[in-house]
Amino acid sequence: MSESSSARLSVFKTYKLYVGGKFPRSESGRVYEVSDSKGKWLANAPLSSRKDARDAVVAARKAFGGWSGATAYNRGQILYRVAEMLEGRKDQFVREVGEAEGLSKSKAAAVVDAAIDRWVWYAGWTDKIAQLVGGANPVAGPFFNLSTPEPTGVVTVLAPQDSSFLGLVSVIAPAIATGNTVVVIASEKAPLPALSLGEVLATSDLPGGVVNVLSGKAAEMGPHLASHQDVNAIDLAGADEALATELEIAAADNLKRVLRRSSSDDWTADPGTKRMTAFLETKTVWHPTGSLGASGSAY
Repeated sequence: MSESSSARLSVFKTYKLYVGGKFPRSESGRVYEVSDSKGKWLANAPLSSRKDARDAVVAARKAFGGWSGATAYNRGQILYRVAEMLEGRKDQFVREVGEAEGLSKSKAAAVVDAAIDRWVWYAGWTDKIAQLVGGANPVAGPFFNLSTPEPTGVVTVLAPQDSSFLGLVSVIAPAIATGNTVVVIASEKAPLPALSLGEVLATSDLPGGVVNVLSGKAAEMGPHLASHQDVNAIDLAGADEALATELEIAAADNLKRVLRRSSSDDWTADPGTKRMTAFLETKTVWHPTGSLGASGSAY
């Protein structure tokens, strides 16, 4: 090997947003420094603006019809494909999660494994959640009465600040598993695993716009998204008490669904179905029955 080739410069990675299936820089051109748990510089991350947030909502709304109209089985296949792609890039995420959260390699690997398993878990729920929360209702009258769940729409998610990857997966996957589309604001102090997740989603058959990843300040973008008239729900998993209250008030203007983080939330625990049912609407249909024969028996 020649001296010149052995002394080559490293190629630093440029992290970008993930919006509408593409990788734009922030329209403002702003970036901010991301450091590891010991204060060592890792990368410059895009500092998203209000315009970036609006663009993400437009992309999410455009993708909603196709994603919500896809079969539950197809959504499950795509979520499982995400898990496959994460498995193939596990070493990268182990490194990024370890640096972000100050974990040893073995502990970071356990976190990444848990996140991949969680994608698989939610992939399995896509064609089962309707049976859990829907069904035929007994009514006193000659009617069929059927309740079925439908996705709420565009969901803004403030990702957990203290769990850069497992917590992130735990708030994105349930929302899209049920047919919603998502605009997620990544952890401000540790956004790199979220931005890398965008690269995985782009190569996992997930339609562009179903998940849109922004990095930057939740306190800056959150109020605009909470008051945005084309956002249907907001998950405040990563908001502190003061910001959560501010966003909850802003969300009331168009009657958004709001999910606030509970003090008992544990991203390593069995997630249950709460985050899936939080962003579902129930549609109930009444249909008259008919009579069969002279006896008047009904079907």
